[in-house]
Amino acid sequence: MKNMRKSLLLLFLAAISMSSYAQFEKGTKYVGASLTGLNISYGTGEKFGLGLAATGGYFIEDSWMLLGRVGYDHKWQDGPDFNEATVGVGARYYFKSNGIFLGAGMQYKHAAIDADYLQLPIEVGYCFYLNQHVSIEPAIYFEPCLNKFSDGTRVGLKIGLGFYF
Repeated sequence: MKNMRKSLLLLFLAAISMSSYAQFEKGTKYVGASLTGLNISYGTGEKFGLGLAATGGYFIEDSWMLLGRVGYDHKWQDGPDFNEATVGVGARYYFKSNGIFLGAGMQYKHAAIDADYLQLPIEVGYCFYLNQHVSIEPAIYFEPCLNKFSDGTRVGLKIGLGFYF
């Protein structure tokens, strides 16, 4: 009886781990939404930022996804508050063994305070699967700004919901 329970547990764990690999296969499509915020910026009087982002992607190879992103952020600061709009492209690499992903890309951010930023965002995150197609994806990001480093560079946290189909 004890051996049977162990065998069933091993079979169950093997089935779960094999199904998580399916999300990272070539040809899989991805749609995600995330809540960004808790930003830390350099050199500005910015106190807090909160934003929403939508992401769409496609796995061109196993574990490699190309993606596009649009976002909206609101920033509270010492002076007048302002909004930012973001458009970007990038890629992610997923480690099949544990669900950790690494991402990098390029994005253009327009702030309502008459500022335009060109950023090279990088992120490290984790996919926690709720089922075979839906995941919760917490991540840490760093967005260095190429044209105005002190005003446009951000570090922050985000949590997203991803759909793989």
